[in-house]
Amino acid sequence: MSAPPPALATAFAHWQAHSPTAAACISRVAAGGHGDLPRWLRALDALPEATPGVASFGPTVTVGTAVELPPRRRQALREALLALRPWRKGPFEIFGVLVDAEWRSDQKWARVAPHLDLDGRRVLDVGCGNGYYGWRMLSAGAASVTGVDPSPLSALQHAAVAHYATNTGRRRTAHALVVLPLRLEELQPEAPFDAVFSMGVVYHRRAPAEHVRALARHAHGDAVLVLESLVVDGPVIRPASAGKRYARMRNVHVVPNVEALVGWVEDAGFPRAEVADITTTTTDEQRATKWMPHQSLRDALDPENPAYTVEGYPAPRRAVIIARR
Repeated sequence: MSAPPPALATAFAHWQAHSPTAAACISRVAAGGHGDLPRWLRALDALPEATPGVASFGPTVTVGTAVELPPRRRQALREALLALRPWRKGPFEIFGVLVDAEWRSDQKWARVAPHLDLDGRRVLDVGCGNGYYGWRMLSAGAASVTGVDPSPLSALQHAAVAHYATNTGRRRTAHALVVLPLRLEELQPEAPFDAVFSMGVVYHRRAPAEHVRALARHAHGDAVLVLESLVVDGPVIRPASAGKRYARMRNVHVVPNVEALVGWVEDAGFPRAEVADITTTTTDEQRATKWMPHQSLRDALDPENPAYTVEGYPAPRRAVIIARR
């Protein structure tokens, strides 16, 4: 691609700064075979030019205000962002356009953040999605955040937000977050990280204990490891191996209990593991919206007994493990 859209050019610049992975990132997005890629790139190309006066990375990640963009250009922005659906993580507000994502990710962050000190830390966020948590990590004092997620759409959603965020007075802060469309196994960082996050990933892995060991390999000696996962009481369940889905998700290989999660963390070399939170997921936190109009949690629960999924498994609960060496 000789002349990428402005927002994608911003992403390319970020990825180039993270060589040697940049070439793989650019190749995957610009020359990938995803059927929706042309639509996504047209959406980035349609983002109106604007220079926001403010940016804030609070519960709603906000860039610019409604009064900074004329109504017609704000409508063009809304249409371009809608073309990047589905938005799984958020919320974001860009020049007054509220991106009401499927997940109220601010609720999860509110459960995680009180247990952490990220001041000055280099952070790795595995399975980062569109980078919502990365913005919150920067707001919490992180020096830099490297996010990896194999979904090109997630990286392009981040590119759209970063395109505007890097043109504000918080330019230096915004440049400290990069979302790379890579698998963890493809990441080649220059140095280990001070904090490593894996939130909502481990149950999708065929070998979950190896995933936790891989996280540990990217953490230096006194780093903190944050592992967040679906959990069940009682025996571990393995839906995929039984040819079943869990909460309508086809790629859930294991739903561990808390003891299994702690065991994986300890076996990876983090003996000081704290169960920071266990929370049942509600339809206030995860739900279909205009920005993610497909099936969501409500559709995954047994309508006669929402304590169970439609497959008969216990309804989603999530645990946060925070571990140190």
